Amino acid sequence: MPEKQDPRPYARRLADIEPFRVVEVLQRANTLAAQGRDIVHLAAGEPDFSTAEPIVEAGRAALARGETHYTGAAGIPELRQALSDHYARDYGLDISPSRIMITPGASGALLLVAALLVNPGDTLLMADPGYPCNRHFLRLVEGRGRLVPVTAGTGYQLDAALVAEHWQADTVGVMVASPANPTGTVLSADELRALSKAVAARGGHLVVDEIYHGLAYDVETPSALAVNPDAIVINSFSKYFGMTGWRLGWLVAPEAAVAEMEKLAQNLFISMSTMAQYAALAGFQPGTRAILDERREIFRQRRDFLLPAVRELGFDVPCSPQGAFYIYADARRFTDNSQGFCLDLLEQHGVALTPGLDFGHHRAAEHLRFAYTTSMDRLEQAVERLAGVLATHE
Repeated sequence: MPEKQDPRPYARRLADIEPFRVVEVLQRANTLAAQGRDIVHLAAGEPDFSTAEPIVEAGRAALARGETHYTGAAGIPELRQALSDHYARDYGLDISPSRIMITPGASGALLLVAALLVNPGDTLLMADPGYPCNRHFLRLVEGRGRLVPVTAGTGYQLDAALVAEHWQADTVGVMVASPANPTGTVLSADELRALSKAVAARGGHLVVDEIYHGLAYDVETPSALAVNPDAIVINSFSKYFGMTGWRLGWLVAPEAAVAEMEKLAQNLFISMSTMAQYAALAGFQPGTRAILDERREIFRQRRDFLLPAVRELGFDVPCSPQGAFYIYADARRFTDNSQGFCLDLLEQHGVALTPGLDFGHHRAAEHLRFAYTTSMDRLEQAVERLAGVLATHE
């Protein structure tokens, strides 16, 4: 018999896909908690509230009715219509249900967009810092995210000037987020319009992550669809609707792209969770919206407590977060190794934060992210612990 050969190495792309560090932090925090340690969680990017009861009850009812079979790859018609009505009611926009695709979380939508737009070697411009998985989805389809360093001067967002500066021959579009993770900053209608014009002038596609819409505190959050009907918009039931574990999102695409995206979805996903889709219908009921809006006000109260407290502790936060539930803090006063700093805070002091290295490369080792996705009394405990610890770093 021939001698056994060593197995071939795994795909080269894996070397370019970094681990999601916040998941590692959460896993370690949970391990410490299981050992009896008291951990204050300021790392998780999900609401701490359970899914609102009307949504849960709608899910139960769907299961009781036997709604457990495949649906169409674009989602059930009732939910696509409900989202069309949502855009009309909340944004004053006329979005045909045929342009709306239900996806398995916003991650499913991001994967569809990457597969739709990017050929091997193509790039999309995206802000650094930004949501880390975006560039990894592009790498999966042999494209690349071109990370553009952004600063407080542009609200940590891309603008038309940065697009003009960084656009190259292999660039096929721009991806932005509003409100953004990790900074919580929002793009105004004028900023979205200028970005759209800059991208259109170069024949590119504009992709906008709007998954934190509904969680804004000081400003309006216009949809990119209001300034560019052909923008590709990604959203989710995870954040405002509080359905993280249900894994349900959606995207709005130009009419001409829907058939191609549906073909991709048929192959990649077959369909989304059926019971989750029927549950999500209850999210648009007035009673449910009232619950969700009350929760948004609780997030506002937490931000209004934590933001000045973080600054008082000695962190620099040049841009006040306007939405989402994060504070992106400059920690240069205390460290130039945010990964080690966060691990030390977790292991030694029981406070879980996310290192800036999760969000890109630009000054990432000098930043960290606070998530105010825990109760006010726990936020107060975290500030108290940090005050004691950071005094020794003076």
